[in-house]
Amino acid sequence: MIEQTGDRLRVTVPMVIANASALLEAGRSHLSAGESVFDLAAVGEADSSSLTLLFAWQRAARAKGATLRIANPPASLVSLAALYGVSELLSLA
Repeated sequence: MIEQTGDRLRVTVPMVIANASALLEAGRSHLSAGESVFDLAAVGEADSSSLTLLFAWQRAARAKGATLRIANPPASLVSLAALYGVSELLSLA
C-alpha cells in the first residue's frame, strides 16, 4: 500500500474511495518530522477521495512539524485538483 523507499513514501495502490481509509492511516503512520515526500508514480487511478486524502496527510504532516510534498501525481489527480480549484493548496511536484 505505502512503501518506504529511501526518503520517499511510495503509494502502490489506486487512490480511490475503496482504499481511502487504509491509505489515510498508512500515510499518517509513515509521516515524520522534516519533509515527507509521497511518490504517486505507481498510482494508476485516482478519484476525488484522493484530494481529501492528500489534504488529511498535509494536516497530519503539519501537526508533526513536517512539510508534505507530492511527487509524480497522476494526470487524473492533477486534473481533479484543477477542476476543484485546489491545485495551489497542494505541493504537487
